Amino acid sequence: MHDTTTHTTMNTITTTNFNFPNQKSVYRGKVREVYNINDDLLVMVATDRLSAFDVVLPKGIPYKGQILNQIATKFMELTQDIVPNWLIATPDPNVAVGHLCEPFKVEMVIRGYLSGHAAREYALGKRAICGVTMEEGLKENDKFATPIITPTTKAENGSHDEDISREAILEYGIVSEEDYLVLEKYTRALYQRGTEIASSRGLILVDTKYEFGKTKEGVIVLIDEIHTPDSSRYFYADGYQERQDNNEEQKQLSKEFVRRWLIENGFQGKEGQQIPDMTEEYIETVSERYIELYENILGEKFVKADISNIDERIEKNVLEFLK
Repeated sequence: MHDTTTHTTMNTITTTNFNFPNQKSVYRGKVREVYNINDDLLVMVATDRLSAFDVVLPKGIPYKGQILNQIATKFMELTQDIVPNWLIATPDPNVAVGHLCEPFKVEMVIRGYLSGHAAREYALGKRAICGVTMEEGLKENDKFATPIITPTTKAENGSHDEDISREAILEYGIVSEEDYLVLEKYTRALYQRGTEIASSRGLILVDTKYEFGKTKEGVIVLIDEIHTPDSSRYFYADGYQERQDNNEEQKQLSKEFVRRWLIENGFQGKEGQQIPDMTEEYIETVSERYIELYENILGEKFVKADISNIDERIEKNVLEFLK
């Protein structure tokens, strides 16, 4: 048997230690654990880990992995007519199985509004981010005339991703020009589709990031997650303009509420800062917020999977699929 840590109090899955047939290696990201099967398939397990400020918080959030996995899967299905993706199947609520790809070493961030990191840079007086000029006279959360692409380089060891310009990506040969043009085209098409879907749910897709890879056949495909609350920021469309006009904060659907709570409790991921204690009550509220995100983003009711023994459930479903 493998040893997999689940917390009995809330039954979350925070680490996995599976040993599937023909397993070559395991990569552990901040939230996902990826099993390489025979250099052919990837089995991606979405855990209940929660990361903020590039730090994984000590306790898992019930249903979070299921929520992220199911939102990402749904959006892969809703966009496969415009951009091919890596996904083959989802044998378990927390698991996606897809083609092994060579990931590009950049994340394609696209922003339709002056929010988050871009807004913080703008407030410092900067009018360019990743080599892209931002127009004058904007205030936080205003809409850009045209969405801007602000790539980051993928951090190898889980440290902070770094802003990078298109020019630098091409100059350092991180991505070839031919491929980069495809990444840009796909990024804009996905954001456009995401914006339309969000709008039909009474939401605004503010900004998001996409990751791409190449299959063995050399096809560029969308990988990892898409349009989830971990990779994207959403505002409620209703009252957006009114809140802007009154200089009020926007109502948003993203992980931002966790970051706010951490900041209020003296934590921003900086050296020497202690992660505040997350009580069971607080964890419950975070889980409820994630379920609310799911239901708003997908416009459907969230169905809780059986979490009495998550690791056994996952193992059984994946083994069944791999047969």
